[in-house]
Amino acid sequence: MPANKGRKLPPELLTTDEVRALLAACSTSAPTGLRNRALLVTLYRAGLRLEEALTLTPAAVDVAGGVVRVGDHGAGHRRLAGIDAAALAIVEEWLAVRTALGIGVDAPLLCTLSGGPLHPAYVRQLLPRLALKAGIGKRVHAQGLRHTHAAELAAEGLPAEVIQAQLGHESLASTDRYLRRIPPVDRIGALQRRQWSP
Repeated sequence: MPANKGRKLPPELLTTDEVRALLAACSTSAPTGLRNRALLVTLYRAGLRLEEALTLTPAAVDVAGGVVRVGDHGAGHRRLAGIDAAALAIVEEWLAVRTALGIGVDAPLLCTLSGGPLHPAYVRQLLPRLALKAGIGKRVHAQGLRHTHAAELAAEGLPAEVIQAQLGHESLASTDRYLRRIPPVDRIGALQRRQWSP
């Protein structure tokens, strides 16, 4: 029996180069590759939970505003998650493919080529396959991309309350658990970049 049976392993943070390698492992010509690239950047650059990403609708993406409306599909917790222009460009590529395939606007944003929902199990199998293809030795999964997003925001000096709102945490204690995963070198680097003159 494995020593960690029944226990969750903490997510491993990815470097920017590792995320780029994951994206490069996706086809840039096949529709599924373009969709998978959109999925990766939605998880990584908006910091969404897997369930949140898989239930987004096309209308939830505001390209002009640079936000994703999370939880927009029904009752429950709703928030705006910021997303950068480079990530949105990848999502827009997939939106164009969706339109060309005749997928309706009522289908989930990240859907099968016939407009059906993507299942979490598909993503859980996809990410390790992409990691293997990209030569990444770490465990790669959706929650790890979310943790990487939080760590990058913290390393860039964003306050914990801003990160909490971006991630949709009810409690700052939840955000704190994410931020404890930041490598000391990143934290120290962020502090060294601060400017002050006496």
